[in-house]
Amino acid sequence: MKNFFTALFACSSLIAFAQNKSANSKPVKYHEYHVSVNGNDNNDGSAMKPLKSIMAAANKAMPGDVVTVHAGTYRESIVPPRGGNSDKERITYQAAKGEQVTIKGSEVVKGWQKQDHDTWMVKLPNSFFGSFNPYKERIHGDWFAPKPKDRVYLRGAVYLNDKWLMEAEKKEEVLNADADEKNPLWCATVEGDSTTIYAQFKNADPNKELAEINVRQTVFYPAVPFINFLTVRGFTMEQAATNWAPPTAEQQGLIGTNWSKGWIIENNTIRYSKCSGIALGKHGDEHDNKKGTTEEYVETIKRALAFGWNKGTIGGHIVRNNTISDCEQTGIVGSMGCSFSIVEGNTIHDIFIKHLYEGAEQAGIKFHGAVDVQIRNNHIYRSGYWGIWLDWMAQGAQIKNNLMHDNNEDVFCEVDHGPILISNNILLSKVSLYVNSSGLAVVHNLIGGKLKVGFYDGRLTPYHKPHSTFVVDLHDNPGGDVQFVNNLFVDSADVSKYAKTYLPVSFDGNVYTKGTVRAISNDPLKFNEKGKYKEQAAVEQNALVKNDFDVALRLVIENVGVYLEINLDKKWLTEQNRQLVTTQTLKPAIVPNLPFENSDGSVLKIDADYLGNKRNAVNPSPGPFEILKTGKQTIKVWTK
Repeated sequence: MKNFFTALFACSSLIAFAQNKSANSKPVKYHEYHVSVNGNDNNDGSAMKPLKSIMAAANKAMPGDVVTVHAGTYRESIVPPRGGNSDKERITYQAAKGEQVTIKGSEVVKGWQKQDHDTWMVKLPNSFFGSFNPYKERIHGDWFAPKPKDRVYLRGAVYLNDKWLMEAEKKEEVLNADADEKNPLWCATVEGDSTTIYAQFKNADPNKELAEINVRQTVFYPAVPFINFLTVRGFTMEQAATNWAPPTAEQQGLIGTNWSKGWIIENNTIRYSKCSGIALGKHGDEHDNKKGTTEEYVETIKRALAFGWNKGTIGGHIVRNNTISDCEQTGIVGSMGCSFSIVEGNTIHDIFIKHLYEGAEQAGIKFHGAVDVQIRNNHIYRSGYWGIWLDWMAQGAQIKNNLMHDNNEDVFCEVDHGPILISNNILLSKVSLYVNSSGLAVVHNLIGGKLKVGFYDGRLTPYHKPHSTFVVDLHDNPGGDVQFVNNLFVDSADVSKYAKTYLPVSFDGNVYTKGTVRAISNDPLKFNEKGKYKEQAAVEQNALVKNDFDVALRLVIENVGVYLEINLDKKWLTEQNRQLVTTQTLKPAIVPNLPFENSDGSVLKIDADYLGNKRNAVNPSPGPFEILKTGKQTIKVWTK
């Protein structure tokens, strides 16, 4: 196995060399192409003679060029034919400063005819959709689980005044009842050369209001891999008929990178994707969606290595300051193509909130192969499964300074071997952390919910050389090897599931307030892996237990931001001594035998708090904030 992965890594390195070598050429002159709804695609794209479509500008843009799009709504799918040469010579797509630019994967539809109840009907020729009809195409893929099992889900959607309707299971549900004002329904049938759509419009005439339907798969997505170094900035992008995005297949989002390097996706509003909003994921090949099994994903990893999965060729994206919402699979998805990326400053909400269908890939952020990925300073809420789900190979990943609440569960780490750092987060959902992995350091968090534990998972999953995609070997997944350091446990926080595991678990410098449950138990583990691993009790030292101290925590959401109301006690600093958390104070992750360090290999220091304030190097405060005073305080934890 080791020799096999060594050969694949050598092959992927050759691809990286070829990519970098081709990036040495530079254009003689850079251009700025302007696009306007009043333009003409026969124009030269100058400010005085703008183009009409973004795609016309994309066809002209060369490395170093800028495409500036002016105010208006553009109904097209941008398929960039080329990328930039380097980070300094990228192709930039941007909304003009101060102008509202919306790109939609939908079209306006008129000619609706009133039926019974609140139902309207429109019949369209199939030629209206061109080569892709989302009312004929089904959502499908590995680990996609319709409910009930034989139910068909289409990739289309219907919108009224920029809000989407939900797809009905049966046509009778749309035809035979008045609309539920909160959840109006639609359905569609394709027969012969026409498509008929039925939709419920409560107290509205769709011919007078804005009624739209999905017609395009994506809004911004290259047709081929290795379209590198693009910037996409300042747009509202919405209403795409995306397909399910499993880790074993090509992952399309409303906007996606398609197995490329060095994108910057920033300051956009991304919403109403049938499945995923942003995709940083896997390329497509003939093996896509053949069978969703552990063994198939191992084979997928081998093929990805052979097709350039390494730091020089793939990943390294920046996704920042976007608002991502109303996607029924993920806000951001990525299988391996997400590696070495930074995801920061984003607001992600209302993901899988309608529970249209089930599957094993649904989260605010769902990554496989999140090698050295940093997920930081994001606000994630109302995600129907997990806020953040790191699945397989999250080696060197860091989840830090995030605000998470009102998710089904906040963070899930599945069959990873670490090292994974979870620090300075505010985790307030009913389940704060679900760990079916090892090699975690959980440091300086505010934890208000339960912890769930996977005690043993027999799947063999990879671990890597440090800061690399090179696969060293595969290993099973015994529970444990988690270090809880300097956390503040409040409200319903319950870490009792970590009382006994198979790998060591340690607690040091934590504070427990009213309502919390510590990791103390005399009960044996119910799971016994035939003596392969011996159960061992968690070790706790330097605990500060304040059973009568009520933090009276309350999250207040206002137009200008989010505020945390909380009682804190400065006495905690004198009643308990804590260490500044560094690479040296944390034990290495057991399975890969690697230290906790920064993604560039430098020494890790948790020397700043959630707000960026410098920590007391001699005795840092518990939880995500340095405590400066005693009593009730209001802390602004998110700025809209």
